[in-house]
Amino acid sequence: MTDLLSGIRVLDLTNVLAGPYCTYQLALLGADVIKVETPQGGDLARQLGASPELNRAGMGASFLAQNAGKRSVALDLKQEADRERFLDLVASADALVENFRPGVMDRLGLGHARLKEVRPGLVYCAISGFGQTGPMRDNPAYDQIIQGLSGIMSITGTPETAPLRVGYPVADTLGGLVGAFAITAALVKQKTTGEGAFLDVSMLECTLSALGWPVSNYLTADVEPQPMGNENMTAAPSGAFRTGDGLLNIAANKQEQFVTLCRLIGRPELASDVRFAERETRKQNRIALKALIEDALASGSAAAWEETFNRAGVPAGRVLTIPQVLQERQMIERGMTARFQAVSGMARPLTVVRGGFMVDGEAPLPSRPPPGLGEHMDEVFANLPPRAKKRAKA
Repeated sequence: MTDLLSGIRVLDLTNVLAGPYCTYQLALLGADVIKVETPQGGDLARQLGASPELNRAGMGASFLAQNAGKRSVALDLKQEADRERFLDLVASADALVENFRPGVMDRLGLGHARLKEVRPGLVYCAISGFGQTGPMRDNPAYDQIIQGLSGIMSITGTPETAPLRVGYPVADTLGGLVGAFAITAALVKQKTTGEGAFLDVSMLECTLSALGWPVSNYLTADVEPQPMGNENMTAAPSGAFRTGDGLLNIAANKQEQFVTLCRLIGRPELASDVRFAERETRKQNRIALKALIEDALASGSAAAWEETFNRAGVPAGRVLTIPQVLQERQMIERGMTARFQAVSGMARPLTVVRGGFMVDGEAPLPSRPPPGLGEHMDEVFANLPPRAKKRAKA
């Protein structure tokens, strides 16, 4: 764990993925993230994942993925006594993240206006499917719903298979990343002016924003994006190619890269072929070009071609499975995972993935394993700042 957010306390009232992924990034940056969970089961992700045994123990694999480095307290915010204890925590906090449907916190008497009375400089981040306003604000939202509404599914797959969902919860993840980015920016203002902020993060808007290129092609060039499978609409040859033993992604997007590629596969004449000599003609004849390249690639393995191309400056990479990429020397050398020997509710060690950044040459790893439900009640409430601690005893 790094210390970039050391001394920052974040209350995490979130469930499942978008919110927990957001606060996981903050925990990796050194924030003290306290999960405030319902005593009746806690974060729903505790019951989700591929291991029924872990699900029953309240430590589902989905929960383990993005809750390391946090502490957990169990409070029933429908009960007056627990609401008061929660307000004690708010008084000690710098930021709060929730991903309830709009209006839930207000109905509990714990909306932004109320919490500002307790902590005027609070950074309050509400992550929801559609945002706090608009005709869709009250609609329930899961990742696949957002993928479909955002346009992602319409351009994923081939013309024969689209629309398809992306193979992981990309909309949830984008919502979490944007939330973390917005919170850190608001914390800068808080520390310089003392002012807080209300951050309204919409998963649908985050996802649409991330679709910048295809959206721009429509808005600017009036070209409606279409599914292209593993092909790249901006260049050719650029996509996934069959080799002697598997798929290889090649992105020969520049003219010099294409010329080099042709030479390396033993087909230098392709670079001067009228069908392929220029970027636009290559795009128009991408199917014929791909067939010729794949015919040459059949003589070697994906790994061998990857090394050959990259050494010569032609971007290339094998298409790996998740187990394969986790075993890559690149991931191991950069410390992409953290391992915990003793984890609440687990009979075996746990390995988790960190965030996608380094700080001063070091990998920011979580300082503690994912917490058991309510594991840190005594620890958290015993160490509240004096002002909040006094109120807790009243």
